[in-house]
Amino acid sequence: MRERIPVVVQGRRTRRSRAVRALWTGAELAVTLGAVLLLLVVHQLWWTNRQAQQAARDQVGRLERQWDTRPPAPGGRAPAPEDGRTGGARAAQSAPPAGPPGRAGSRTPAPPEDLAYAVLRIPRIGLTAPIAQGVGKAAVLNRGYVGHYPHSAQPGGAGNAALAGHRNTHGEPFRHLDRLRSGDTVRVDTAEARYTYAVRRTLPRTTAGDGTVLAAVPYSSVHPAYRLTAPGAYLTLTTCTPEYTSTYRLVVWAVLRSTQSR
Repeated sequence: MRERIPVVVQGRRTRRSRAVRALWTGAELAVTLGAVLLLLVVHQLWWTNRQAQQAARDQVGRLERQWDTRPPAPGGRAPAPEDGRTGGARAAQSAPPAGPPGRAGSRTPAPPEDLAYAVLRIPRIGLTAPIAQGVGKAAVLNRGYVGHYPHSAQPGGAGNAALAGHRNTHGEPFRHLDRLRSGDTVRVDTAEARYTYAVRRTLPRTTAGDGTVLAAVPYSSVHPAYRLTAPGAYLTLTTCTPEYTSTYRLVVWAVLRSTQSR
């Protein structure tokens, strides 16, 4: 009697095994991609902040040590004690240098591009950050610095000294800029003086192309109701809004109230 060898049909089982392997591979790729994306988010939202904030603190310390060890200028006066007041008896001291109306003046020569040369302090939001010349991302803003628009006035000068900073990531110095209110103090320290400004008005949202907010007498061409009307010594702070986007710009205008020489 001839023995018959059974025939095993594997087609259906093979197809099922391939489908399982494909699903498993897809799941592994999804988990790996999710882990990579999570690491990128952590790097962008936490690590870049930590690095930039540390670098900014170090730069502020270097500037202050440099100013403290600088020999006094020949015939220079000792700094007068700060009395904490604005306006009034200090009005003559705080007045900007004379110049044609509407043109930006300056007490401080423009520093080299990308160089940190001043310190911005905003007590309301607990901010202390170096100011560098220029608003380039890699050289200035991504280092946690506040950038000075090169064609605007220098701090303390007649016209409009305009600054920009990140609201999120890379130190996010302007994270809470929206918390400023009229009358809040904004200080700019340089090697020559401390300039104290008072917040005058906030433009909550405008387009990125609304360049007149940086004019010597600043105003919004998109929202005409937001404007300052007379020549003076102004400080403009700009950042992106809403948070985690760069769609619009948040703008804060401040006016110079006092100057204290170093």
